[in-house]
Amino acid sequence: MKIYTKTGDKGTTSLIYGQRVAKTDLRVEAYGTCDETNSMIGLALSYLTREVIQEKVIIETVYHKIQTNLFHVGAELATPKGKEVKWSLSSSDIEEMEKQIDEWNSSLPELTNFILPGGHSAGAAFHVARTTARRAERCAVALGEEVNPLVLAYLNRLSDLLFVTARYVNHLLGQKEQTLHQ
Repeated sequence: MKIYTKTGDKGTTSLIYGQRVAKTDLRVEAYGTCDETNSMIGLALSYLTREVIQEKVIIETVYHKIQTNLFHVGAELATPKGKEVKWSLSSSDIEEMEKQIDEWNSSLPELTNFILPGGHSAGAAFHVARTTARRAERCAVALGEEVNPLVLAYLNRLSDLLFVTARYVNHLLGQKEQTLHQ
């Protein structure tokens, strides 16, 4: 099977169900940014492969599910208005992230200042994933009322989890957080 189809050579792409839209369409930007976030999460996890920390398997397991869910979010955003969504999220997906945020955050020093993104390569990559998740959320919001509210909540909570994960990974790996100079 060939990877290239040549159908996008003139600046259009297909949504689910085959509707052609410009590659600059806000819907394409939204699901494309979810894909970017998913790839950045994969990069962040790859930086942990050589690290020896007890929590690594838990982090990988949490993010395997999130990466799968990001495909579902992207599929939902790629489904034209009025068409059946083939994959969807549930409120339990959001609740699982909230529990993980609370658990990891409870082991971190309290924030008393803004911190600069960085630290270990994995922590820095989780920070970048957070920013792309926020952009995906902004794109989804811009689509308006046609977006499932669970998608918006999922992307919002995901960026919170990515922030806490960046801090958590840096903490586990002994990386001190840098605060703003004021």
